[in-house]
Amino acid sequence: MITSIDAANAYDRARPAVSPASGLPQGVTAAAAEFAQVMDQVDITAMGAMNGATDTHQLVQSIAQAEIALETAVAIRDKVVEAYQEILRMPV
Repeated sequence: MITSIDAANAYDRARPAVSPASGLPQGVTAAAAEFAQVMDQVDITAMGAMNGATDTHQLVQSIAQAEIALETAVAIRDKVVEAYQEILRMPV
């Protein structure tokens, strides 16, 4: 009979075999960092516009950049989900 401790030990032994060798690919990490940077810049610009320190044109431009970044992130997420679903449909 397999106990929960045996199952946990088996899981710990198997986990390195299926995990990525070096974490996320470099491009994914850089893209996520760039996305976060764009969103931080939008926050800063919006706060400046509320305080009257930032021009309205700059705020609109910043929001447009954020919209493009968000649409890109959503498109990438959709492609990843689509690929995952395709893998699930593959016969074993």
